[in-house]
Amino acid sequence: MKQVLVPFTTGVEEIELVAIVDILRRAGVEVCMASLDGESVVGRSGITLQADQHIQDCVDMSWDMIVLPGGLPNAQLLQDSDIVKGIMCKQAAQQKTVAAICAAPVALAYFGLTANKQVTSYPSFEAEMQQLQPSSNYLQQAVVEDGNTITSRGAGTAVEFSLTLVAKLCGQQQAEKVRISIVA
Repeated sequence: MKQVLVPFTTGVEEIELVAIVDILRRAGVEVCMASLDGESVVGRSGITLQADQHIQDCVDMSWDMIVLPGGLPNAQLLQDSDIVKGIMCKQAAQQKTVAAICAAPVALAYFGLTANKQVTSYPSFEAEMQQLQPSSNYLQQAVVEDGNTITSRGAGTAVEFSLTLVAKLCGQQQAEKVRISIVA
């Protein structure tokens, strides 16, 4: 079974987190929601979300994919976390998939993982993305996949982003099966 890690913390965009986890689980993927302190987290809209694990417990595990949801200050706190940086850079070095949506692609750029890649993010972060990684090619598409890096724009693109993650992990046929089941 494919395994995906989704780190998150205070201010996470609930729609993005839940869409990612729900759609991947519908596809038969094992998803671990790991908060930075292992505790429940209050998202940007005041919804409390329960973590499966503490991020520290996930460091030495092997993941098929790691996905960063957006929302503020979640994206900034993930970017500032040495643990998150370490696992993301290790994942990329192993040529495994890293993905981020909304404000979280900025963390990928900050970690150096978007160099020479096509990327996107929430529109207001375009300049920061380009400043952090001038060699990247910023696109204004809903979802951008470049090799083992997948980025997306925001809450409104969360389902499309999540279905792209399913296609990457499980194949297009499984993604279509999930798409049909949720009437997307």
